[in-house]
Amino acid sequence: MAKAEISGLGMYVPPRTITNQDLEKILDTSDEWITTRTGIKQRRIAEEWEKASDLALPAAKEAIENSGISPKDIDAVIVATSTPDMTFPSTACFLSDKLGCSKPMAFDISAACSGFIYGLTVGNSFITSGQFNNVLVVGAEVFSQIIDWGDRSTAVIFGDGAGAVVLSKTEEEKGILSAVMKSDGSHWGSLYCPVGEKLRMRGRETFKLAIKSMETASKKALSKAGISLDDIKLVIPHQANIRIINALAERLEIPEEKVFSNIHKYGNTSAASIPIAMYEAYKEKKFQKGDYLLLTAFGGGLTWGAVVLKF
Repeated sequence: MAKAEISGLGMYVPPRTITNQDLEKILDTSDEWITTRTGIKQRRIAEEWEKASDLALPAAKEAIENSGISPKDIDAVIVATSTPDMTFPSTACFLSDKLGCSKPMAFDISAACSGFIYGLTVGNSFITSGQFNNVLVVGAEVFSQIIDWGDRSTAVIFGDGAGAVVLSKTEEEKGILSAVMKSDGSHWGSLYCPVGEKLRMRGRETFKLAIKSMETASKKALSKAGISLDDIKLVIPHQANIRIINALAERLEIPEEKVFSNIHKYGNTSAASIPIAMYEAYKEKKFQKGDYLLLTAFGGGLTWGAVVLKF
């Protein structure tokens, strides 16, 4: 049976940086308060005119180039985003046009911070079913445009960016081995953004739900894949909050150094956080071809999930 391997990685963050010291000037906060509670030191912020597809484009181009194929070889474009260019057409349609793809299937996924994990799962299904050979999966967010910059509880957390992977058909024993996807709409009030309004979050409730959901999904995904945490080279969780990341490591009983984090540089980039983290972890040689990875995320919905793959 064919499998879907990650054949290319790419990322992009806008050059504009807002540090904790910058936020001290507009909010009743401090670098020490933000760092202690979130682990974030700075975040990247897009220009007002930039859209999700603008950030997705360079990330997607790099992923496609690294995969060794052409944009015209892409059969499907999936963009995970909570900040689309428009209500419709989809951001994926805009992106596929900018890339010069050859009329691929294109659509967005709205699963908040779990969106990239959802997208990987859908892309994997397209390939293993024999429908497609190459699927581009992108997480792209401009959360700065839905943040209330006067709300200290959320303004310090989020940043903008994009990460992308190309999933390609392979007959080798590698690629995505298992996936667990869940949701619970009864918890929608913990993290949400009404149409035309700003993001709202109940921090303590979100914190508890995040740890429990990612722990449960991770263990189920490992069980489905038939491997243990000892086999995993690196855990790459959604970059939501350093306390959540550390608590997850504790729940899974793994050393913190086995869990990758770059939240200090980019903040919470929602659906873009896992592909950005995966890209940087690979560049830093935290894992290599043949290693097992565990990806896990949670987001508004409530949505959550985990993927186990052999890179």
